[in-house]
Amino acid sequence: MTWDEYCAAWSGLHGGFDPRRASPLVRGWVLLAYKIGFFLTEKRVKPIAVTLAGVILCLAVPLAALAGRPGYAAGALLVLLASMADGLDGAVAVISNRVTLTGFVYDSVADRIGEAAWLAAFWAIGAPGWLVVVAGALSWLHEYIRARATAAGMPDIGVVTVGERPARVSIAVTALLLSALWPILIIPAVAVWILLQMIGLGQLTFAVRKALR
Repeated sequence: MTWDEYCAAWSGLHGGFDPRRASPLVRGWVLLAYKIGFFLTEKRVKPIAVTLAGVILCLAVPLAALAGRPGYAAGALLVLLASMADGLDGAVAVISNRVTLTGFVYDSVADRIGEAAWLAAFWAIGAPGWLVVVAGALSWLHEYIRARATAAGMPDIGVVTVGERPARVSIAVTALLLSALWPILIIPAVAVWILLQMIGLGQLTFAVRKALR
């Protein structure tokens, strides 16, 4: 499968969003996923194996946080590796022609489990439980609204908001790294997570209303 063929297939799975027209960061990440996914496909690695690896890495994050400051930094690395797995399972599925509806569901569930694990690590570090719950609820609502809008007939993803999963990954990695230096910074990090989700919900709600009007 060529790069252009992969982009066309990837776009079809992401609401028509063409990675070739994305920002250099997004385009570079999709290209990297394509190259690594091609390698894994040649090694006969299945998409579900990559998905499960990502979940296991995420579940290890709160365990690492319990180890104290050195564990916080290790948790940041685990989040990065898990986010790579999150992109690679889809790449392997596309390249190996193993794209299925069940795989799409598994990937979405794995994302929610992973984010819950990151937030649990925030709580273990010292973030107030109610703040962590609010952050998780807003993230869940963000994804739920888009899923319901798609089911109701929205033809694409609606809009790429500031609260998408890449933003959550960035906040999780940054929060864990900063906490290794000053644990108190975990609280403003969760606050930033909440702020971006609230802005993203506003963007998404506007786009959904426009698309389904």
